[in-house]
Formats: sequence, structure tokens, C-alpha cells
Amino acid sequence: MQLAVSTVILALRPTPDGSGTTLWLPLVRRIREPFLGAWALPGEPLEEHMSLVEAARTRLRHTIGLDPNYLEQLYAFGGVDRSRDGSSPDAPCPERVVSIVYWALVRADEDARMVAGENVAWFPAEQLPALAFDHAAIVDYALARLRAKLEYTPIAHAFLPDEFTLTEVREVYEAVLGRGLDPANFRRQILASGAVEPTGEKVTGTSHRPPSLYRYRPDSVATSPTPPPRSAA
Repeated sequence: MQLAVSTVILALRPTPDGSGTTLWLPLVRRIREPFLGAWALPGEPLEEHMSLVEAARTRLRHTIGLDPNYLEQLYAFGGVDRSRDGSSPDAPCPERVVSIVYWALVRADEDARMVAGENVAWFPAEQLPALAFDHAAIVDYALARLRAKLEYTPIAHAFLPDEFTLTEVREVYEAVLGRGLDPANFRRQILASGAVEPTGEKVTGTSHRPPSLYRYRPDSVATSPTPPPRSAA
């Protein structure tokens, strides 16, 4: 059995038709069998000298050229036949691979600094090509988990700058959930949650009445669910 670390990297970008914002993620084109030429999530076998977090962060740097602030372990996937390429049911099954999957949520300022690595391309999360192995199921799980956490945690902060308008928060919710939300109801609910607080500042440089700026309360969020690895002593 082999242990691997994979990452689901999610960022908010304009929809292909420019009508709004949606979730995108980078995929890597495989350069070896099985699934030669197919798209897959970034990942690699776990090296003995690396911790799980170190392996995930190394793969992030190789894939998108940076180390996002928000990184969290998502789930472990270890189906017996998940390494089979499906070309022939009689083909011998390769060595079993168990993948520890992390997800990284990318803020706009981080997105602006990203540089795609070799054989990497970005796709809308709802318009993915056929994926290698069980990676389509992994993406589905990540999206379902994100949408569920949005309902009971302040995870939206992972896509936002330190200070933001309530409209920007609502746009994150709408992009992740894939549906519009009533602005007045959303404003009332997000303020009632106690997760955000006003900064006392307003957006500058607008020709209309400037909107107020807010921030997530420090006690309501964790800056980094998975802290950077410490150097070995």
C-alpha cells in the first residue's frame, strides 16, 4: 500500500460568460500511466521525510506557486480499486493508494500572485473534464463540505480580504452555493450571527454613498486551520 497527499485548491473567479463569480480549481495533466493525459488533482506519493502538511504545502507551491493562508485536511480516500484505470476489468489492480486530501481556499490577493506550474490549467468547479482515478468524487466531496460549512461556520473569511463590505461577503456565499441571496435578509442574518463587526471605516473613492467596511471577529475564525510546519530541530 502506498500513501499519497492530494490537494483541492479553490478560488473565486469570474464565470466563463462573465455574468458573476464561481469556484475554480487547478488540475494537472498526467504524464504517465495510469490515466496518461487525463486531468487530475495535484498530488504525489508521501515521502518518508515529510509530514502530511509539508507534503501538501510543497505540492501547492509546485502547482500554483504560493502557499495559501487557508489549508485544512479534508478527508482520506482509500477505496480498494481506486488506482485502477478502468481500461479493462481483467487488468491486474496496481498497488493500492490511500490519499490524504487537503483543501486550500484562496483569497483574491493570493489568486493575483499565483503562477500555474507545468501541465496545470484552471477549470470552473461545475464544468470539469473527466478526471483520473476517483478525483471527481473527491471534488464533489470537497464542494459539498464547503457548502455545508458555509452554513454553520465563518469559512467565507478564507476567500475575503481582512476588511470587506457585506456585499462582498454575500457574493462569496452566492458563488459557493450557486444561487442568489436576498441582500436585505443576508445582511440581517450575517450581522445577527455576530461573526462580523464594523471597522468604523468606509470604502473610499466611490461616487455614491460609500459602504461600510467590516471584518470577521478574531474569536470567530482561525487564521490558518493547518499552521505552517515547523523546521526540524
